[in-house]
Amino acid sequence: MVEDRVDFLDRLIALLTDHGVRYCVVGGQAVNAYAEPVVSLDLDVAVAADQLGQVEALLGQAFGVERFSHSLNVSVPGSGLRVQVQTDPRYSAFVDRAEVRDVLGLRLPVARLEDVLQGKIWAVTDETRRPSKRQKDLADIARLLEGYPELRDLVPRDILAKLV
Repeated sequence: MVEDRVDFLDRLIALLTDHGVRYCVVGGQAVNAYAEPVVSLDLDVAVAADQLGQVEALLGQAFGVERFSHSLNVSVPGSGLRVQVQTDPRYSAFVDRAEVRDVLGLRLPVARLEDVLQGKIWAVTDETRRPSKRQKDLADIARLLEGYPELRDLVPRDILAKLV
């Protein structure tokens, strides 16, 4: 799906694993782990709060890292994959509840279903995000609810109204 001539994903996962970093996949790829997958060039991960500084230093030594208000954007020439490490502290709690699932052909820790949904609710209600990104987040919520209608009660009414 993604052009990755330099094994960026494998190198990134190996770096995190070799250094004992506790992390999990969040965002669209996490939705893909629970629902019918859609194409995405992004991989969003959350790390344990106490390891965020260590992770930023490790990633900076191996890859290009750009800091934004709520993420570290990690890249490497030769790969179309875009990795974003969430720095919003709300996501770090997801790490300890993660479960291993299939993501991009690998078995990786993924935020539990309810946490993935919560992250998407935060994203769709974040007025600072581009409208097109918020629409994608809304579609991700719809995909999750199609597969898991029992989660409907966790979604605020104003968001549910946009799904009709």
